[in-house]
Amino acid sequence: MKKPFTSDAEIELIEGLKAHSRVAFSHLYDRYAATLLGVLNRILKNEAEAEDLLQDTFVKVWKNIHRHDPSKGRLFTWLLNVTRNTAFDHLRSRKKAEQIELPVDDYLPGLSTTLDNVGYIGFSEVVHTTLDPRHWQVIDLLYFQGYTQQEVAQKLQLPLGTVKTWTRLALIQLRREFCSDLRVL
Repeated sequence: MKKPFTSDAEIELIEGLKAHSRVAFSHLYDRYAATLLGVLNRILKNEAEAEDLLQDTFVKVWKNIHRHDPSKGRLFTWLLNVTRNTAFDHLRSRKKAEQIELPVDDYLPGLSTTLDNVGYIGFSEVVHTTLDPRHWQVIDLLYFQGYTQQEVAQKLQLPLGTVKTWTRLALIQLRREFCSDLRVL
C-alpha cells in the first residue's frame, strides 16, 4: 500500500470534507480560494468568469470529494485538476456557443451540427463526402463541435474504444484523401 502524501492536518480536513462538514469546507475555501481564483484568472483572462467558475469548482469539490485518494497525491493537486478541468470545460462550452448553427439533414437525417470557419474552405464538405457516416459523425462532434472523446462516447452511447478507433480510421482516410490531392499538384 502506498504511503499517503498528506499531513495529519490535511487528512483531518479531507475526512471532514468527506463527512460534508461545513466547517471543513469553510477551512478549505479559506485556505485555497485565492490560489484557485488565480489559476482560473490565468486560464480565462476574465475576472468575472473566474469568480463564477470558482464557485462552480467548489461545488464540484463538495459533490466529488469522495473521489480524492490521498495515496495518489495531495489534496491541493486534486483541487488544481478540478479547477483546470472546470475552466477548460467552460472554454469548450463558450467555443460551442460562438459557432454558427447549420443543418446537415442532407447527410444524416435528424442530426444538426455546428460548423466554424473550416466549413467555408471546403474541409467540412470533404469530411462529409469522404467518410463513412458513423465516422463522420464522430469527427463532426470531436473537431467541429469541440466534444471530447469521452463526451462523444456518452452522446452516441458507444464504448470509448470504438470512438477512438473510428476517430483513428477517419483521420487515416482523410489523410489519404488530402495527400492524394497534394500529389496531383
